[in-house]
Amino acid sequence: MRLKAACLFLILVGSMFAMMASAQQGHPMTGTWAGEWGPDKTHRNQVTIIMNWDGKTISGMINPGPDKVLIKTASLDTSKWMFHLEADAKDPNCAVQHFVADGKLDNIGSYNRTVTGTYTYGTTKGDFKITRD
Repeated sequence: MRLKAACLFLILVGSMFAMMASAQQGHPMTGTWAGEWGPDKTHRNQVTIIMNWDGKTISGMINPGPDKVLIKTASLDTSKWMFHLEADAKDPNCAVQHFVADGKLDNIGSYNRTVTGTYTYGTTKGDFKITRD
């Protein structure tokens, strides 16, 4: 009987730790995301996006470093798992171009969830895919 009680206790404790670990993931978009974007299959650009949820808004930056681009606005429609992001970034001629990305969040239950979608950067259109690291 004691062995059964000890096994039950270990199962309950293990379940509590598993629930606590998954609860610490927070908002589905919080974290560091890596991937690529581009206008076609041969012209691709690597991207890193860091996002944080403060309880009201998603904030963050694209390609952290000296030339980082701050996220102007970002949102997640949880009824359809659709993600929207906007930022203003400089093009190669240092002119500011508006960047808009819309995509679908997939693998929501996985730590390494993905967002796949389309973007517009100035007059350029293309596709992107990012995965949470």
